[in-house]
Amino acid sequence: MAVDKILAIAKASGARAIHPGYGFLSENAAFAQACEDAGIAFVGPTPEQLRVFGLKHTARALARQHGVPMLEGTELLDSVESAIAAARDIGYPVMLKSTAGGGGIGMRVCRSAEELADSFEAVKRLGQNNFSDAGVFIEKYIQRARHLEVQVFGDGQGEVLALGVRDCSVQRRNQKVLEETPAPNLPHGMAEELCAAAVKLARAVNYRSAGTVEFVFDSDDQRFYFLEVNTRLQVEHGVTEQVWGVDLVSWMVQLAAGDLPPLDQLQAGLKPVGHAIQARLYAEDPGRDFQPCPGLLTAADFPPADGRTLRIDTWVEAGCEIPPYFDPMIAKLIRWAPTREDASAGLIDALNETRLYGVETNRDYLRQIIADAPFASGQPWTRCLEDLVYHADTFEVLSGGTQTSVQDYPGRLGYWAVGVPPSGPMDSRALRQGNGLLGNAEGCAALEITMSGPLLRFNTDAVIAVTGAQIPITLDGEPRAMNAALLVCAGSTLALGTIAGAGVRSYLCVRGGLDVPDYLGSKSTFTLGQFGGHGGRALRAGDVLHIAPLVDRSAGQRIADEALEALPDIRSIRVIYGPHAAPEYFTEAYIETFFATDWEVHFNSSRTGVRLIGPKPEWVRADGGEAGLHPSNIHDNPYAIGAVDFTGDMPVILGPDGPSLGGFVCPVTIIEADLWQLGQLKAGDRVRFTPVSVEACHAERCRGELVREG
Repeated sequence: MAVDKILAIAKASGARAIHPGYGFLSENAAFAQACEDAGIAFVGPTPEQLRVFGLKHTARALARQHGVPMLEGTELLDSVESAIAAARDIGYPVMLKSTAGGGGIGMRVCRSAEELADSFEAVKRLGQNNFSDAGVFIEKYIQRARHLEVQVFGDGQGEVLALGVRDCSVQRRNQKVLEETPAPNLPHGMAEELCAAAVKLARAVNYRSAGTVEFVFDSDDQRFYFLEVNTRLQVEHGVTEQVWGVDLVSWMVQLAAGDLPPLDQLQAGLKPVGHAIQARLYAEDPGRDFQPCPGLLTAADFPPADGRTLRIDTWVEAGCEIPPYFDPMIAKLIRWAPTREDASAGLIDALNETRLYGVETNRDYLRQIIADAPFASGQPWTRCLEDLVYHADTFEVLSGGTQTSVQDYPGRLGYWAVGVPPSGPMDSRALRQGNGLLGNAEGCAALEITMSGPLLRFNTDAVIAVTGAQIPITLDGEPRAMNAALLVCAGSTLALGTIAGAGVRSYLCVRGGLDVPDYLGSKSTFTLGQFGGHGGRALRAGDVLHIAPLVDRSAGQRIADEALEALPDIRSIRVIYGPHAAPEYFTEAYIETFFATDWEVHFNSSRTGVRLIGPKPEWVRADGGEAGLHPSNIHDNPYAIGAVDFTGDMPVILGPDGPSLGGFVCPVTIIEADLWQLGQLKAGDRVRFTPVSVEACHAERCRGELVREG
């Protein structure tokens, strides 16, 4: 970050202080010094304190000087040979550490001289590249370690408070995942010993502001050892605030302004109450080695938070873009309760009620951790997550196909009057058949596949059905049948090929449905509006979709042959004649031609509308009068899905993503019972329109309802 620009902005705004937060420049001594030189208060420790504790080897030297328990280790090492010699004396395994930085970067466990030799230059490079310091040293590695830390606060004059012990042992690759206070299941009196050691070290430098003294606890010999000092506000400071009833950020600002009461006065009113646990919610995919998942957050629903029993620190809302440039943290959920057990249960409830869509998150991973034995028992250690097998009710998109989107039936109703189309499946019959086969509600969200299908890897067992146009299906390379309930086992890859015969759309239904958010009452994707479905768009490689947990594993059921209607070479589609007909707009002769013609489907057809090629219309009038120069023009007119409008001289069947209002004549409208055929019209297909009465249309509708009701 550009320090000169930050200071220039601060001066221009009249700022008298800068709080650096808990990242970037928060532990940068040069920045703190630059603030002081510019006459701007740095809300944090002094530059000298940042320098002393900023390098781990100097912090270790200070801790040793003041009698804080230390792990056996070295000073800075100048060569791999000296590192190997030191490790031989200490005994393997050892931890090779970068002296600068934090966040788990620049740490490598070495269990032999060979591993140490291989890691030495790599860790030096990490330190240089991330923190501009290539210094490294060695510590004895604790096999079953807990990460404990003490929150301290100093007034800069020698007075220091300790606000309990946090346990941050639940880590993934040295990155904290869950944090809690007080630390559970410590030996009697150890919390007091930890706090005393932390206060002694902070007082040695007249520490100013908030800081954290970190320790490693050996679960085998029940002893603790100094690790490092974080000279900033920690990400997990909130759990301390909830238990102790304090506002550390307010204290930091008050101290910088000279308004903070004396620490002994503050301490007199302090008493820890209850237990607090924090979960870090990230935009990352645990199923793909925790790969960051930037993108559009299409829905963000958190449970109600009162700030006391449940606190949610977040910056996101629906419509936010998660950027790829920074730490992908979305939120911190902090649950307080009188007991650890209640706090754990409450945090699981809060995570269950948290619904985030558009990007993949670690929410389900967090729920598993809390329920897993090491954390649930109150005996976590820093590598306990290595034994956790992550399970997610998801499938991953390896390839999205030509155009694959989420659609439900009947789509987004009730907004046609304000220009929002219903979307939904173009072949609703096929989608409803697939859902019926699986025991889903008929309108359950499924995947609509156009022309060529996706490649999907399932991370959980699922029962699926593929309906609609004939499409090749393979499961782990083995052919599978359409129109049948198929069991897909976790780890399997489902491939849907290219539609070669009649039709253009197939549907993949999953038992229990797809877990995507409702938008205006529907899960359907409207790609032109960029909303609904998964991210408001067609699926693409890397997407992860959630499905309902599988309860019923039964498979093998098939759709009856008589329910599967073959698509003829020439499609007969029934329509109601009107409202814009002969003789007001078209000649009587042309209307006869219209119904006698086998119309060809144009290649430029989509969910918006299906264009048709056929005889040029014969117009009764020369133009549209006040509505326009072309005889097809009329004043804006409400459209219906399935209406055939003449856009100039070309007829277009309006699709489910089409406009609700327009200025073109519509001589016919497809009846509801035949709308499904729109979804199976592709370039080159032939269509003939057959007029029916309104009474016949109603009769077909009633017959369809009776069939669906069984």
